[in-house]
Amino acid sequence: MSGELIKLQIKAYRDEQFSDEVSEGEFKTLLNPENYTFKYKIEQNEEQASGTSASATRFNKALPEDLDLTFVFDRTGVITDYGAAGTDDDKTYKDEGRGVIDDIEKFKHVIFDYNGDEHRPNFLIISWGSLLFKGTLSEMDITFKLFKPNGTPLRAQAQAKFKGFVEDNLRVAFENNSSPDLTHVRTVKEGDTLPLMSFRIYGDSKYYIEVARINKITNFRKLNVGQRIFFPPFENVS
Repeated sequence: MSGELIKLQIKAYRDEQFSDEVSEGEFKTLLNPENYTFKYKIEQNEEQASGTSASATRFNKALPEDLDLTFVFDRTGVITDYGAAGTDDDKTYKDEGRGVIDDIEKFKHVIFDYNGDEHRPNFLIISWGSLLFKGTLSEMDITFKLFKPNGTPLRAQAQAKFKGFVEDNLRVAFENNSSPDLTHVRTVKEGDTLPLMSFRIYGDSKYYIEVARINKITNFRKLNVGQRIFFPPFENVS
């Protein structure tokens, strides 16, 4: 087993199908987060019906989950990114004249820059270990903490909030929870295979090829534990 440290990664896309990657739209965190937080919210309808004396709370819909993450930027020279064993790829993050300014600008280019063609921010995939999150940035605060004598920041921390995203062609199936063709999302567990998971969902393993295509899975024999897979509705499912 490799001892290489895997860094949290963010990739930016222009489209909601996550097929059109943004140029230079990949960011790897300097330090992995100590924790991350998922927030879930249920939206309820509390409108009072005509002719009644009180309103009954009714379920409306489940909103996409939120993800809170903290990112650290440091150019004081105290942090070293160690390369693979036996190589000389170690990199110490030292000040090169602009402190953390360039690091933050690259970070903002990936998660914050406004997509002028689509009139909305980039769509993001955030991955690290069992974490796989699709969404867009909803809020970000950057705090500068350490400075050179001329005011150039050497250390900063970004608190970012992301809004979970579900593609339009899946959202209808999620919300129509009375439909027998309800779209399913499953998290891969130890021992799972795509044919086995397809059999559990559809009662027939033959749909695994189409599931692999929709999820852009190139090697269906090797799934990653914690990976989230969409199982859309198909016609003539037994």
